[in-house]
Amino acid sequence: MTGLDPDNWDALRHLGHRMLDDMIDHLSHLREEPVWRPMPPELRQELRTGLPVAPSAPEELYERFQKLVVPYATGNVHPGFMGWVHGGGTAIGMLAELLSGGLNANCGGRDHAPIEVEREVIRWAAQIFGFPTDCSGLLVTGSSMANMIAVITASRAVPDGLSMRHAGVGTRRLTGYAASSAHGCISRAFDLTGLGSDSLRIIPVDHNNRMILPELEKAIARDRAAGYEPFMIIGTAGTVDTGAIDDLDHLADIAAREKIWFHVDGAFGALAALSPELRPMVRGMERADSIAFDFHKWAQVQYDAGCILVRDPGLQAAAFAQSRSYLAREDRGLATNGPWFCDLGPDLSRGFRALKVWMTLGTYGTEQMGEMVARCCAIARHLARRVEENPRTELLAPVTLNIVCFRILAPVDDLDHFNSEIVKDLHESGVAAPSTTVISGRKAVRAAIVNHRTVEADVDRMLAKLLDLADERLAREKEA
Repeated sequence: MTGLDPDNWDALRHLGHRMLDDMIDHLSHLREEPVWRPMPPELRQELRTGLPVAPSAPEELYERFQKLVVPYATGNVHPGFMGWVHGGGTAIGMLAELLSGGLNANCGGRDHAPIEVEREVIRWAAQIFGFPTDCSGLLVTGSSMANMIAVITASRAVPDGLSMRHAGVGTRRLTGYAASSAHGCISRAFDLTGLGSDSLRIIPVDHNNRMILPELEKAIARDRAAGYEPFMIIGTAGTVDTGAIDDLDHLADIAAREKIWFHVDGAFGALAALSPELRPMVRGMERADSIAFDFHKWAQVQYDAGCILVRDPGLQAAAFAQSRSYLAREDRGLATNGPWFCDLGPDLSRGFRALKVWMTLGTYGTEQMGEMVARCCAIARHLARRVEENPRTELLAPVTLNIVCFRILAPVDDLDHFNSEIVKDLHESGVAAPSTTVISGRKAVRAAIVNHRTVEADVDRMLAKLLDLADERLAREKEA
């Protein structure tokens, strides 16, 4: 053996071919398997082998993977998975992960082709959202990190804001604004960046779960009068609970008038822009100063692949670039090709995330991807109609995009608890996996149609099984 390479490359090649065949078989036969199954305690224990000291054969480890991991994964690749907002991935994305693993490129910077692939992906994203193609951006773990980068960049873009890189955020009284329906990562970003979660003003929403704009304007005026510095408005394209979209165009007007940074958290809803039918719903997003979104949701790229775009490339670099002797840029050789991606965010070591985005979008094209996004929304509308037509079910929120919030009605004392329990029963049945949320104080079954494999028959099956499980639970409670 030389280093850690195998003594027998042909044996490894054979194992690799077997792995590839098995995973393609897995993906092509998903409908024959449960969406999810609980992992038995004895198998959890079997994983706990302790730190390996002696070597193990890769074939043995692969057998353990097939036995202990594959049957008990999250299930978001399955067409019956409708929980949270998880993309389903694609077979081509899986292969892209294999290729990027083989290259093992560090995309923090330097002059090599993987950097150019990521730059091209950022230009593609700019085109999708109507941003200037010379904007800056980078791929990150997900929208939580992308939103944090936006908060940091916006705070450093205020007058004399770069001084905070040395003096700290305690020298300023900055305030930001987001709707009560905004994702929790926004408040967390204010917390973790040192601005403090109290510096994020929470604006109430209307009956459509959209930010009430007069309330936003009042909050900004109050803060200015009290000596605060309003610096950022965060609009949401696709709220996590219901998929609602703030009035982005009017938020852009307010931000321009108040001279405040306008950011859009479009974790999944921003990609409605891929569909000509849905694109008008996110009008105004193209006017934002920054956008956070995830390729690993509606764009079906393998996890993880979040993205941040910043309209003014100089502002992102100013917020994050650092100068160290070991990161010196040269005039030729490998250490050229600035600016480096490590100058646009907190990570110095970065994997080749861009390849799976490049290959996924390149394989399907934006036209087909837009049709898939529109189809997800059509399936959600179909489910909403089924809910509204059935006297045993109640729709709890308007369906804006692809999320349907409803509940099963039953003659029980605690309907919230009842709905929570039948969703757990549904998970354990393996038929489907929606999540739950709370809408206007009521527990809701939340079905998010994100997977490109999901069809109308899948949501029909989910709803029918929920009703069957409700009958079974009512019968058991009656007998008890």
